Amino acid sequence: MTAHPGAAPMSPPEARYEWLLTVVEVFAIGPRMRRLVFTGEHLDELDYQPGQALVLRMPLPEGGTGRRDYTIRSFDRVRARLVIDFVLHGSAPAANWARDAGPGDTVLAQGPRGRTILAGQADWHLFCGDETGLPAIRHMLETMPAGTTAFVWAEVDGPEDEVPFDSAAALTVEWVQRNGARPGPSRLLLDRLAGFSLPPGRGQAYLIGETSNVRAQRHHLVARGMERGQIASEGYWRPGRIGGHDHVDD
Repeated sequence: MTAHPGAAPMSPPEARYEWLLTVVEVFAIGPRMRRLVFTGEHLDELDYQPGQALVLRMPLPEGGTGRRDYTIRSFDRVRARLVIDFVLHGSAPAANWARDAGPGDTVLAQGPRGRTILAGQADWHLFCGDETGLPAIRHMLETMPAGTTAFVWAEVDGPEDEVPFDSAAALTVEWVQRNGARPGPSRLLLDRLAGFSLPPGRGQAYLIGETSNVRAQRHHLVARGMERGQIASEGYWRPGRIGGHDHVDD
């Protein structure tokens, strides 16, 4: 159709924000992680960056749905297959749903959203996270080009949770084990950071996990001279809170 002279230009279509996802495959990733593979209509329109999340409308025991942020673990645009990894920690709506989900089950997703994405101009990258942050960290590492320098400190319960990272980057990885202690506020990763010599050049840190731990790690790096803009920090959970997400900027 030819526009009439003087007609206002057509606005571009709005980006799609909601996705009805259908489970097509489910399997375990270690003893406390469950991987769900989804498909859905219009997924070829999904535009996101590794490290970002979708908001899932999880069914609640009292009825209705609640918002739960979950990182996109990977996405095959050609096959329309989207992967999300769920940490199975305790009894909570999202963990319970993921534990019982099977092929054919559906969930409404919104997004993507999130500010924790790779900084392309950094000379080196530092990743710290507990189990809740590992899907985002893994996805970002998998997209890093060869020649990139990255350091990873990953908090897990024990050696059975140490699933290797896949990346073309030059990786230094240390697993920090809780050895049966409850996940939550601790100095495990903070103490490891205290012994880390910041490399020369401009670095970028990505801190993901329990909110108070992330905040303490952020304060530590700022005190050592990193600029606030060099630190992406997201609190994915807090003990006793069901759902929610904290942008840790202070």
